[in-house]
Amino acid sequence: MQVGFIGYGLIGSEHVRDFKNQHDTDLAALSDVYQPRLEQGVAACGGRAKPYGDFRKLLDDKDIQAVVISTPDHWHALMTIMACAAGKDVYVEKPLNLFIREGQWMVEAARRYKRVVQVGTQQRSGRHYQKASEMLRAGYIGKVTSARMGSFRNVMPGFGAPADSAPPNDLDYDMWLGPAPKRPYNPHHSLYHFRWFWDYSGGQMTNLGAHEIDIVQWAMQVKGPAAVSSSGGRFALKDDGETPDTQDALFEYPGFTALFSLREAAAGHRGEGRLDFFGTKGSLGIDRIGFEVYPDMKIDPSNAIPEFIGHPAGGPKHSSMQPEPWIQPYKMAGSSQEQLDLHARNFLDCVKSRERPIADVEQGHQVTTACHLANISLRTGRKIRWNPETEEIVGDPQAAPWLERPYRKPWDEVVRSFHL
Repeated sequence: MQVGFIGYGLIGSEHVRDFKNQHDTDLAALSDVYQPRLEQGVAACGGRAKPYGDFRKLLDDKDIQAVVISTPDHWHALMTIMACAAGKDVYVEKPLNLFIREGQWMVEAARRYKRVVQVGTQQRSGRHYQKASEMLRAGYIGKVTSARMGSFRNVMPGFGAPADSAPPNDLDYDMWLGPAPKRPYNPHHSLYHFRWFWDYSGGQMTNLGAHEIDIVQWAMQVKGPAAVSSSGGRFALKDDGETPDTQDALFEYPGFTALFSLREAAAGHRGEGRLDFFGTKGSLGIDRIGFEVYPDMKIDPSNAIPEFIGHPAGGPKHSSMQPEPWIQPYKMAGSSQEQLDLHARNFLDCVKSRERPIADVEQGHQVTTACHLANISLRTGRKIRWNPETEEIVGDPQAAPWLERPYRKPWDEVVRSFHL
């Protein structure tokens, strides 16, 4: 199978390695707007990949059956839609899009053109994530009432504030911007640092948060939250970034809640990618290297009443029997590289079978929507109520415009041409 790669940065280079591990894949083409990365990517593909400075020429290549999109976030939706229209199946990195309406367009394009679209939430392909999700759905830890997740690191003092300048001669900056607003070139409005600016990304909420919320919604089999409230800001980092370095988001689902906490300036603490589910019989903690079930003790409630003022003298009588756990402890190891390899494998198998992949575009859209709702709450300063069935904000017409952002010309005309 001939596969083309669009974008060769931090994640793009990982995907070249992942697909190189597959026995039935020809790394046939690569596109990047930055000439040094284009050359590096072609070399990493084995030197035989066709180089394209303009991704549209790669999409025009009739020999390419599928594309892997690893660009900055603001390009994900439009490239996916154009690839589907060109008859290509798509593996697109998360977050799926920059705003909620884009996700709806992507789902419609995938269905209209009958394309396989896999989202890069590779944890779903991890065997231990699949086992943990099965146990949660089967009620192993009882009724799940809440989930807690977070990402904590320390990147103080920040990334600085370089001055605007002319773009490098070997970077097609206008193409890098694409549908995003026109801005003077700045080293931070380009390549890696795009993630700290609202024009190109939803920050770490849509980046790291998407991985964990994906597992929550997948394991709990829900389409999305009924309401989201979030607060935070760029409180510590001293640079020109816009997205939060501190953020807490509470997602309200039917029958349970989920909390995501982000800290980019958490000195002395490390804890990226940890997710805990809390049930009535125990809890389950999971990350990319494994999961463990922690059982609660089966205690007679009559023997667990604290001695309050007014309680009969002597307090409650304690049983001499030793408490037993409701459930048995359980552990399973996992592997980050295995998840990446299996996710690529699942995509390639679905290209052949025409089945929907394990991280289908519609589920990716629902997950990214939850992340965007958290950012909308953060930026509007109020709780956002959401209807996952109609995919509309409820009772807040002032917040509704946040569902969509305008594209810069001529890309606005391109997306309109698909009548999505």
